[in-house]
Amino acid sequence: MDQASARVADPVRRVEAIVAPSLGAMGYELVRVLMTGGHHPTLQIMAEPADGRAMTIEDCAEISRTVSALLDVEDPLPHTCTLEVSSPGIDRPLVRPKDYERFAGFEARIETAAPIAGRRRFRGTVLGMAGDFVRMKPVDGAGADPALRDAIEIPLSAVLRAKLILTDRLIAAHNNSPTQ
Repeated sequence: MDQASARVADPVRRVEAIVAPSLGAMGYELVRVLMTGGHHPTLQIMAEPADGRAMTIEDCAEISRTVSALLDVEDPLPHTCTLEVSSPGIDRPLVRPKDYERFAGFEARIETAAPIAGRRRFRGTVLGMAGDFVRMKPVDGAGADPALRDAIEIPLSAVLRAKLILTDRLIAAHNNSPTQ
């Protein structure tokens, strides 16, 4: 981890620890906290309703007011920043183990910190979790590398970024969700 990442990581974890309980009490789940930008950083709070319903603008506004108040009181960041509250969206990032379970059967892209089976980037069908490993059936490059013909296991701790791929199947599942 470089020095810039180390400086951001601790405040981001502090923000997570501060906001997650309040969001939970409000009926939301914290999906991710992300700090981006240099001189004018943005603190992104990504959340979703715990009951699975679609996130609304009013939900984002309510979360924004609450998080702003919490951050004003706790002051966990070493500098001022712009607060951005958002929902994960349909082609959402996969962050938590439960995300990989919930979206098993859908296509995703995963990028790892270090090579796994000789690669750092994977595209394939998410198969869920096996302990601390993300299971995936790669769809690209499988013919070229015998190690990628079957399901692979990627340590969750090695995942840098993971995101669902917007497909007709994902859209159909989203539109047919009983909570939509």
